[in-house]
Amino acid sequence: MTDSADVTAPLAAQAAGAAVSTPRKRGSTSGIGYLRIDHQPGFVLHSYAWRETSLIVEAFTREFGRIAVVARGAKRPTSQFRGLLSPFNPIALSWSGRNEIKTLVRAEWLGGMQPLRGDALLAAFYANELLVRLLARGDAHPQTFGSYVELLRSLARRVRHDAALRRFEIDLLQDIGYAMPLDRCTEGSAIDASAQYVFFGGQGARRIDADIARDTDAGTVSGRTLLAMAARDFAHPQVAAESKALLRQVIRFHLDGKPLNTRRILQDLRQL
Repeated sequence: MTDSADVTAPLAAQAAGAAVSTPRKRGSTSGIGYLRIDHQPGFVLHSYAWRETSLIVEAFTREFGRIAVVARGAKRPTSQFRGLLSPFNPIALSWSGRNEIKTLVRAEWLGGMQPLRGDALLAAFYANELLVRLLARGDAHPQTFGSYVELLRSLARRVRHDAALRRFEIDLLQDIGYAMPLDRCTEGSAIDASAQYVFFGGQGARRIDADIARDTDAGTVSGRTLLAMAARDFAHPQVAAESKALLRQVIRFHLDGKPLNTRRILQDLRQL
């Protein structure tokens, strides 16, 4: 039996930028869109029905970021896409078209990962929703693509889900321009591990004093947690709890307060 690390190696190499398979571009790449892209590594993030037999697929690709394609006839039993357009399957996508929604021409399986179950599956769907909500279509984010591949592999290996998600969230925010200054205060001074701070989503950390304590209802976070987050170290229970709350606050800020569906579903399931 092939080890999961072996079957995912081709995709991991492509995510890191190795010359495993170079996408072929056909036609003009200027103006309103590409004519044809071949063999682009990616994952399905979300899909929904379009007309009677087709699907609109939101995918995340290594070199073209988030894209939308129509998979014509994908719901037919004899479709070439059947069984391929599910989330978390490493696939190579080929598409064509000039409009914002392209036409999917081909999808090829690149190698399997261990199936995700339980909390790992919910964590992966949460990551997918973050990508759909925070990434603009057509913007390349190869670093985030690599972080996403590593997240899926960590979840498949039953690595701590919370730590893997926190690393992915921080990497994503940094890559899209919402970098979180975790080792410095807003005024530039170094974070003190023994101090307490208030973290503002669009600014950063401010050390708690009488004015801040009086003027804000925001939650607090320890300097120890901020420094641990900067080092991507979530082993301590206090760091794990505070970093989860802090990242939830920051992501909500950048989503203009709009809730995430997967988080609401998870909360509902835990109340059953």
